[in-house]
Amino acid sequence: MSSSLNKAGTAVEAGEGVWPVRRRRILDWLVNETRGERFIDNILVEMCEKLLASGVPVARATLHFRMNHPQWIGARILWKEGLAEAKINTFAYGIENTPEFLKSPVNAIHQGAEEVRKQLEDTADDEDSFYQELRDDGLTEYIAWPVEHTFGKRHVATFSTSRPGGFTNEHVDFLRDLLPALTLVSEIRLKNIMARTLLQTYVGPHASEQILSGVTTRGSGATVGAAIMICDLRDFTEISDLWPRDDVIHLLNDYFDAMSDPIERYGGEILKFMGDGLLAIFPLSKDTACHDLLQAIREGQALMAQLNQQYAGSGREPLRYGVGVHVGDVMYGNIGSRRRLDFTVIGPAVNVASRLETLTKEVKRPVLLSRAFVEMADCAKDMDSLGTFPLRGLGEPVDVFAFPER
Repeated sequence: MSSSLNKAGTAVEAGEGVWPVRRRRILDWLVNETRGERFIDNILVEMCEKLLASGVPVARATLHFRMNHPQWIGARILWKEGLAEAKINTFAYGIENTPEFLKSPVNAIHQGAEEVRKQLEDTADDEDSFYQELRDDGLTEYIAWPVEHTFGKRHVATFSTSRPGGFTNEHVDFLRDLLPALTLVSEIRLKNIMARTLLQTYVGPHASEQILSGVTTRGSGATVGAAIMICDLRDFTEISDLWPRDDVIHLLNDYFDAMSDPIERYGGEILKFMGDGLLAIFPLSKDTACHDLLQAIREGQALMAQLNQQYAGSGREPLRYGVGVHVGDVMYGNIGSRRRLDFTVIGPAVNVASRLETLTKEVKRPVLLSRAFVEMADCAKDMDSLGTFPLRGLGEPVDVFAFPER
């Protein structure tokens, strides 16, 4: 089919109007030319720039996604005309019950609406603060549509304009026709994000990167040097027998928050939660690994002290715990059956840390460290030397140190 140039210099296929040609070009770009872009926020920005270049007067656009995340129920990607990058906001659980969300157009879409369209110029007396905010930004019309992913997952796309009179019918048809391609493109990126988020949630950031990069066969992994920390809650069996189930779960979450947040803040990686215990490593590839581990323990102890003060106020016994610390080479990788793998660390160094954690019950000190760790951390002057102890299953006795008693 031959083509000609319109007044703007844009090629127009013979027998076609301007809008179908421009729309097809953006659709072709969405389907065929975004494969190398990992992030949906970058795609949204480029799509909006292409819309403006095609004559669709978009001044604001958003994508709202529900997420599988332990902290966030959803996220909003926001683009405004003139922004080189989109802004991403996350929303905590509970926002779905607020009055602002319940009367929002996003909630209307989630409740089944197929379109929410608001002429902003004609409703200056509207008391809705959301629409008033759009008016204050100089916008004249707002449209929201559902973005339907597989298995009934409904998300939301919105477009706004500052054009006097709002969008024309051609503009609206143009935008609506992009939704199927935008749905496809966004679902792929969202699933990538969800896969990464879920892996990070359940196996930690470093292990998740290893798995996503293809380290998925049994026995695959590497030997790494690491400072190892094993922590365990005392008297948990008795607590779980006597306390109501929901109280036990709440207690465990409080305890893990107190011990885990400092570990992650100082660059440690929690490889697993084991009932009422956890296993974490600080790779020695970072020069400050041993110092970071000590700081994480100190802050964890401070948070546990605060938690026990709260428990004392409600008449509960304080929580006690034991921590064993060692340093050495560990095998870091996939171990398990043919179909069920665990990304973890094993080796004699892990066994020493585990035995030291058990020894805390005998010596009545909450944190025990091996001489090997203390020497590498150069912290002997700050610790109490408790002597040499034989550890079950290990050939040589181990010199043991403890945090000073206060």
